Amino acid sequence: MNTSLLSKLLLIAATVLCPIVAHAKSEAAAIERGRYLVHQVAMCIDCHSPRGEKGVFLEGKHLTGASFDFAATVPMPWAPFAPGLVGLENFTTEQAVKFFMTGERPTGQPVLPPMPAYRMSEADARAVTAYLKSLAPAQG
Repeated sequence: MNTSLLSKLLLIAATVLCPIVAHAKSEAAAIERGRYLVHQVAMCIDCHSPRGEKGVFLEGKHLTGASFDFAATVPMPWAPFAPGLVGLENFTTEQAVKFFMTGERPTGQPVLPPMPAYRMSEADARAVTAYLKSLAPAQG
């Protein structure tokens, strides 16, 4: 193969592959940012992950949903449990982003305590959504 043809093929391959690689790196960075926000900032794991008798998170059950071991101290609307977040199966990507930006469920209703109505930036909401959607749904 002559050098000119090889150069053209390499240029075409780079033109096609570079955006794909850049997108994959960008998506991986968003997922990692989302993991950090879910586990270290918003602390979703605290309510949405079940714990054993000693209060330790159950291995392999992170973000799969949990009942609350506390309740409101005054009469008020209160969520009966913290639903699973793995895969965000009940949200489209855009619904989830809107939820994390506004605290409003797809039905238009606000979240019930003890869930905070987050007001994340769009970038953070997209990162959290990317992370949660990247998790494999729990097998029934």
